Amino acid sequence: MAAVRRGAAEMVAPARATPYEFKPLSDIDDQDGLRFYRSGIFLYRHRAGAGDPAAVLRAALAEALVHYYPFAGRIVEASPGRKLIVECTGEGAVFVAADLGISLDELGHVTGPPVPRHDELLPAMEGAGVVGRPLLYIQANFAIQKIILKICFLQVTHFRCGGFTVGVQICHCLADGSGMAQFATAIAEFAHGVPGAPTVPPVWAREILISTPRHQNNDTLVRHHRHQHPEYEPVHDAGRDMVSPLTDASVHRSFFYGRRELSTLRALASTPPLTSPPTSRFDLIAAFMWKCRTTALRYVDTDTVRIQFFINTRGCQKNSPPLPVGYYGNACTFGVAESTAGDLRRRPFSHAVGLVAAAKARAMEEGHLQSAAELMAATGRRGFSVARTYVVSDISRPGFTGVDIGWGEAVYGGPATVMLATFHMAARRNGDGEEGVMVVVRLPTPAMERMVVEVARGLGGVHGDDDVTEAPCIAARL
Repeated sequence: MAAVRRGAAEMVAPARATPYEFKPLSDIDDQDGLRFYRSGIFLYRHRAGAGDPAAVLRAALAEALVHYYPFAGRIVEASPGRKLIVECTGEGAVFVAADLGISLDELGHVTGPPVPRHDELLPAMEGAGVVGRPLLYIQANFAIQKIILKICFLQVTHFRCGGFTVGVQICHCLADGSGMAQFATAIAEFAHGVPGAPTVPPVWAREILISTPRHQNNDTLVRHHRHQHPEYEPVHDAGRDMVSPLTDASVHRSFFYGRRELSTLRALASTPPLTSPPTSRFDLIAAFMWKCRTTALRYVDTDTVRIQFFINTRGCQKNSPPLPVGYYGNACTFGVAESTAGDLRRRPFSHAVGLVAAAKARAMEEGHLQSAAELMAATGRRGFSVARTYVVSDISRPGFTGVDIGWGEAVYGGPATVMLATFHMAARRNGDGEEGVMVVVRLPTPAMERMVVEVARGLGGVHGDDDVTEAPCIAARL
């Protein structure tokens, strides 16, 4: 296949003057585990008379940056304490127009990550870390820019057939999945010529999740005793993990969960019955995949294994104070459950479901998110512990589905690839088009072969393997 021909990178600044100021990120935003760029790809079909996507996106991005002007700045790190602060310089985001040189159909039927040729469809980034780089990069034909703090990169790629892709690299410190969807929606509104401000005005309000000096002393110790944060505590003997996403020869595979699969899991979870029967499909699917994955990776019975998943706390009245509508910063806490591998394998499925449900309940307790912010400030903004941990991100809820910049809904919208985290994504079953959840997993090849066997065995012959036809546009719900 022909190589992607990228044009010269340009800096897209806000369409009008924006304030020059320094805006501290929250103590959730600047933790070590979020100091990276998230990537995403959106594929759009040709639409006659819709115009030049690169020109439309460039103009809409410039307008959106007036309201989301921190994305046009750069991150600086304060000492001591490693506090990250956005210097709102108005420099802008990086925008690149590119020509793939093939038709969209030649990429094949994309239903989930990894997207074919994703390395070429995403904007190139130089350097490392998040300090002093553009925050947003967009590679043509959809927008997300490149900034020197590097919050966001967007690459738009033209196809000979008239379709296009939008490749995005965005600094996670500035926004979580819901915040990114909110920003993308604002760009789409301006692409459609909506005048004035976005429908949902952006709200900074990071001070809500910035620890005060009082909280960094004795009060912090009291709060942490009440709210445990095992995601930041090391796993014993972490070197004896069975998977390394960066070095193992790994494969991707998707597993579909529709009505039949969920009915089977609910039946399994009711024997013996739980004290509180699960109503969440996430609890059922995550617990089942955790159990199968543990067996597939052949952990020793005495090894402690974990599941860790993201919980969006927007709208949670137990936040003190609640986050305002329009808040686009990181607003996620983490549910963490653990068990010995032997217990997880031998005990009934209801045991695993109960562990996941209890972990979710703990993470939703009053003051939990604020407690995590205080812990970050008090302990040097430590990173996550991921050894022997099944990390799950549920991005199955609507969000990017309505991001239409004039070419209709995307053929695909979601992660470019899978590294550490497993994704739950909205999908449809091949054949009857039934809506459900596709779970995209990456594992070393021998472990994946065992994983397929474990899933089939656990479902008792009910299809759970990758019989997926299409994935609607996905909203990152981090």
